Amino acid sequence: MAKNKGVRIVVTLECTECRSVPESDKRMPGVSRYTTEKNRRNTTERLELKKFCPQLNRMTIHREIK
Repeated sequence: MAKNKGVRIVVTLECTECRSVPESDKRMPGVSRYTTEKNRRNTTERLELKKFCPQLNRMTIHREIK
């Protein structure tokens, strides 16, 4: 049987700037997304990290989505 991980949960991070760029300016369609884990007890608010966005070809802010 699998062991319970406790308070660590898997979250999805989505690029905040990909949604605001018009479709014609993008290199590829779609939105940049990453998955990571966070501790629910220590980080109660939404996670916000700076990650590389391949559509915009630069580092952007990625926010946690549901």
